[in-house]
Amino acid sequence: MTLPITPDDVVEASRALRGIAVRTPHISVPALNEAAGATVIVKAENMQRTGSFKFRGAYHHAASLPDDARQRGIIGASSGNHAQALALAGRLLDAPTMVVIPSDAPRAKVEGAVALGADIVVYDRRFGDRDGLVADLAEQHGLTIIPSANSPLVMAGAGTAAMELIADHPEITTLVVPVGGGGLAAGTAVIAKDLRPGIRVVGVEPRSAADTLASLRAGHRVSLAEVPSTVADGLGHTTPSELPWQVNSLLLDDVVTVADHDITAAMGYAFQHLKCVAEPSGAVALAAVLAHRLDLAGQTVGVVVSGGGVDLRMFHDLTSSFRTRNGTPAHA
Repeated sequence: MTLPITPDDVVEASRALRGIAVRTPHISVPALNEAAGATVIVKAENMQRTGSFKFRGAYHHAASLPDDARQRGIIGASSGNHAQALALAGRLLDAPTMVVIPSDAPRAKVEGAVALGADIVVYDRRFGDRDGLVADLAEQHGLTIIPSANSPLVMAGAGTAAMELIADHPEITTLVVPVGGGGLAAGTAVIAKDLRPGIRVVGVEPRSAADTLASLRAGHRVSLAEVPSTVADGLGHTTPSELPWQVNSLLLDDVVTVADHDITAAMGYAFQHLKCVAEPSGAVALAAVLAHRLDLAGQTVGVVVSGGGVDLRMFHDLTSSFRTRNGTPAHA
């Protein structure tokens, strides 16, 4: 089966993003190694432009468009991070930008997209046809759709984060990444397997939004019965995106799940020990490591903290409620 992206696509994306995307830092501390029972290196994509890895793919796709298409404008759907990434890409490339956002999207992310100049269209994720709305608006206004995951250019851009991590730390034996639509996992798997044959790539989903895990078990894409309810709003998908699924179904070595309380614990741990602010969706890979959802003994593990789009009040509420509920500090 021919995959929708190749390692060369990720390398080309890296060239296109040079000087545009931030080469985000890698964090490793003894406390995390001890807690995980392994050597852990965190890729801090919460420090990427607009606060998440999404900028890599959004910019790469937008920059690859012909001039006339960029001048007409771009559109995409998002719960927040892709919206902000598209808005900044549009600003940098002088492309008018429209984003379709669910009514329950985090306010800080919506405000971030607006501040960067995007036009916002709101829909109800429980009843609305998001993709149909995007298609109608694109046709009406002559806009080019840039999906949050279902695009070879977006997947290749996302994979550049793992490319940087492996270049600096070729000793990594396992890579752990969040899975929502699947674009980050797909780009990561393609480049990681090429650069480090034998490396293990593991995806992580919220337990209540495990559409990729369910699809892997079924052997084909399946849809969850209802829109998932999870603290990780950016990973609340009902079915894997088609093109990332083609990659992930072949190249992911495993997918594990974490509960919401594992996610909020990881957020608190990252703040306490890594001095790193992670949003719930961005913390799921770290949550899997800290909750020992994987056998990592003696390994060197790369973990992608994929985003930090959380406002102060939400961060406080989530991490405080974990401590109160459990009666122990989040990092215990």
